[in-house]
Amino acid sequence: MMRIALVGHIRHPIAPPFAGGMEAHTWHLAERLAARGHDVTLFASGDSADGAPRGVTVHPVVGSHYDHTHPWHRYHDTPELNAHQDLAFAGAARDLLSGGFDVIHNNSLHRYPPRLGAAMRMPTVTSLHVPPFDALRRAVHESATPWTRFTVTSRVQARRWWPATPPAQASVVWNGIDPDAWPFVPQGDGTAVWSGRITPNKGTHLAVRAAAIAGVPLTLFGTIEHRDYFQDEVKPHLTADIRYGGHLRGADLAREIGRASAMLFTPLWDEPFGLVAIEAMATGLPVASIENGAVREVIGSCGTYAPAHDAPALARALRAAMDLPRRACRARVMDRFTLDRMTDRLEQSYREAVAARWDAFAPPSFPRIELDVAVPDRRVA
Repeated sequence: MMRIALVGHIRHPIAPPFAGGMEAHTWHLAERLAARGHDVTLFASGDSADGAPRGVTVHPVVGSHYDHTHPWHRYHDTPELNAHQDLAFAGAARDLLSGGFDVIHNNSLHRYPPRLGAAMRMPTVTSLHVPPFDALRRAVHESATPWTRFTVTSRVQARRWWPATPPAQASVVWNGIDPDAWPFVPQGDGTAVWSGRITPNKGTHLAVRAAAIAGVPLTLFGTIEHRDYFQDEVKPHLTADIRYGGHLRGADLAREIGRASAMLFTPLWDEPFGLVAIEAMATGLPVASIENGAVREVIGSCGTYAPAHDAPALARALRAAMDLPRRACRARVMDRFTLDRMTDRLEQSYREAVAARWDAFAPPSFPRIELDVAVPDRRVA
């Protein structure tokens, strides 16, 4: 049993209904670690406490999530938001130092935790859920020690973070879900679904246009993160057959997704993984996807693919996806993308970081990443 500090980001509450994949990943990891007997403290916004997993203590980094006071579409990459986060994570750093934790798992995307771990000889595992950006890239590249480890969500993202050779401290750990929470449905009803945060880089507007071209009824699920985008680019295309179904909690969302015949997945950025895709696949849905980032690595033969910004091609992909076998989609998730498999890999990372703290001069034992897939160099406008 370990005392684990799991540091979440503070943009949204780490609580259901989840705003996106990072919130779901952090919450379910905390729940599973606690169920395995670890003492887990979740560093997150204070408004995560009411929805915390059983047995998990929430340590407030800020009183409430920052998207409440600093909406992303207005404050992204501004001095105001950067200062707000830096102040919050500076306070968290003090609490991490004094908390008596065996290991820190940094899921926050902030640069302070890996630097803190390296400088203060604290076993730290940082999970990189996004493509590299300057501040975090520098922190990662300058903080690699035997006791500071890094995970990425796909082989594609390993190449993005380390274009030459990934260090021995890095590993690919695919995201995982609880398959029991996404029960298999053997047959769909002829409709399509889309799920995620409704914001420009998630490509919701492409989903509604492709569904209209294909003549396939579509329901959108998720939080409206960028209201101007929803009003201007999505809402005008809603009809009786293309509708917004709201932001649902886990069991309700799983039921609504499972009854459909295919999912539309439309990332317009260098997609690091695609958690919503494996959630749908677990219920049996094949995926019609824009091909960006790691989507083919994750979806494989359980999907069909179209170029970015090409709604007619995505419509053709949607029709083709609806003919793919549903059981193969469930089998791919069970083989690669379960929560237990992910947690096993992360526990291994924790143990090796802890062991290396006391034997800093021993050669690191963490396996190198084998980049055994071709990684196309794509740029998304």
